Amino acid sequence: MTSNPPKRDIDIGSVTGWVEVIVKDKNGKVKYRYGAPPKKIVKVPEQGEDCPFPSSLPAKLIDLEYWRKNVITNVGLACIIRLVFAGLSEDKFGYLAIGSGTTSEAVTDTALEAEITRKSASVSQVTTSVNGDTALLEATFSSADGLSGTMNVSETGIFNASSGGDLLARKVFSAVPVDWDAGDTLTIRYYVQMTR
Repeated sequence: MTSNPPKRDIDIGSVTGWVEVIVKDKNGKVKYRYGAPPKKIVKVPEQGEDCPFPSSLPAKLIDLEYWRKNVITNVGLACIIRLVFAGLSEDKFGYLAIGSGTTSEAVTDTALEAEITRKSASVSQVTTSVNGDTALLEATFSSADGLSGTMNVSETGIFNASSGGDLLARKVFSAVPVDWDAGDTLTIRYYVQMTR
């Protein structure tokens, strides 16, 4: 005699993320921009931006190559459980890091492959599908952060500490060149959505 598996009486949720990368010159003109907010999030274009993808790459290619969902790590999932339920404790996620690593992101990641620096991000709550279902972390990196010379930035991640800490999510993208000495800035906007 076989028995049927029990019915599931709870929603099975998931956590997904997207990354937007913007490099501007010293005058605030966009040099590279990969990604855009999730379709249902409406944002006002920044000053000096003429179109959603001011880049030499075709918009469809950018959409396929850069605006892909990221990886929420195994460590990150465990941290979310500790953040949600009473009796458990965890530090909140509020730091963005950039790096030069090129190895694809994986659920087993615990750090960036080659971290350059990280800083505290501004964190806000926005709506993608359900009211307030998405966190937006944003940070702008520049020479004011002690960065100098030229670098190719190709990865980013969300952490819960200014150094060390736990990695919630990581995304690798085609390298963007940044000339810190010439006044370039690099902005990362990282969206994390809870869905059911």
